[in-house]
Amino acid sequence: MHRTALVTLNMRELDRLKVIQAVVDMGLKPGRAAERLGLTVRQIERLVIRYRESGAGGLASRKRGGPGNRRLDPGAADRALSIIRDRYADFGPTLACEKFWECHGIRLAKETVRKLMTDAGLWIPRRQRPPKVYQPRARRSCLGELIQIDGSDHRWFEDRAPACTLLVYVDDATSRRMMRHFTQTRLPRHRWPSDPARSRSPPHSFRIE
Repeated sequence: MHRTALVTLNMRELDRLKVIQAVVDMGLKPGRAAERLGLTVRQIERLVIRYRESGAGGLASRKRGGPGNRRLDPGAADRALSIIRDRYADFGPTLACEKFWECHGIRLAKETVRKLMTDAGLWIPRRQRPPKVYQPRARRSCLGELIQIDGSDHRWFEDRAPACTLLVYVDDATSRRMMRHFTQTRLPRHRWPSDPARSRSPPHSFRIE
């Protein structure tokens, strides 16, 4: 009688358990069991032996709970981390992974490199980074010190003319619209107009959005 223990089986292993129990307890032929599970008769016989020796636990994967095939041994992990510290400490995991293969002939999974760098404090996962704080830019203090230019592409004249860009010039200090005009490009290529009636002198600087 098997000692009671907690056994974890996945869906495939549960299907195997039902069929192997039928072989042992209900006389299901190994050949029929092999057809149901897509295995050979010899594999069924091995599963029956394991079930009789260990119960349901004998059908659980023997690799479960052990180190994965892709896990680096400690020596290889130490060598990889040494290379990262010496040459790629300021790289991201993806680029460091590419450099391992290009420059050292070492093929590592990106997630392996990411874990090595994270554990060593060389990389901070995005979800753990503090949010960026953007300070609002202070407005200029004087009219004409900075003019911001914004463009909007549209068929402003419908079918009467080709599509063009409306450029709007806004003073940064006062939010006042200084000028508007149409052009074929977002880059302003005209001279700032002289307007003696309004004493409008050329702005000190422009900013194109």
